[in-house]
Amino acid sequence: MAEFWEQAFLDKQAMWGFSPAQSAIRTAELFQANGVKNILIPGFGYGRNAPPFVERAMNVSGIEISKTAIDLAHQHFANSMQIHHGSVTDMPFDEAEYDGCFCFGLLHLLAQDARQKLIADCFKQLRVGGDMVFVTISKNDAGFGKGTKLGPNHFEPFKGVQLFFYDAQTVQQDFGKFGLIDMSEVEEPYEDNPNHPPKLFTMITCHKS
Repeated sequence: MAEFWEQAFLDKQAMWGFSPAQSAIRTAELFQANGVKNILIPGFGYGRNAPPFVERAMNVSGIEISKTAIDLAHQHFANSMQIHHGSVTDMPFDEAEYDGCFCFGLLHLLAQDARQKLIADCFKQLRVGGDMVFVTISKNDAGFGKGTKLGPNHFEPFKGVQLFFYDAQTVQQDFGKFGLIDMSEVEEPYEDNPNHPPKLFTMITCHKS
């Protein structure tokens, strides 16, 4: 399993490059407007989505399963942030409360029970008044329906990768009891192939009252 995630990291690095996601920039702007200071990024990867938050004077902590990704992140950020080595399914890694949580491109890779646990764990570590944003693949993405169908909205486009595609109904089901306040769609281009159609994601925002 560790080898699978190391390869997944390498594939992701090649796919997305080092420019932050549009949704990360939008979230950083939202967090800045709301006075967020300390944030958690589950699925930190090699840190490409951290700069928009760091540039706005936020303290960033991460969780990442790939040691290779963590090593690369430390090359870029030195020891300026804490990155927990492990699976998000093993949260929490600390007892901290965070002002914000940003999770990009991870939720749709998990099985149903793991998705529900991740959402609940992130919400639990939010302080009252905090916000969390999940960015996950949309049912309107061109990849919907490709490969082997595993269940409603759930497909295996190729061996070893399973994707759950969110729509308004499933967003409400999974996030409705966690302070859901907004959902919108955002296009994310491939840095290594600008001619490739962008991926279509659902950006889900929750607030802890």
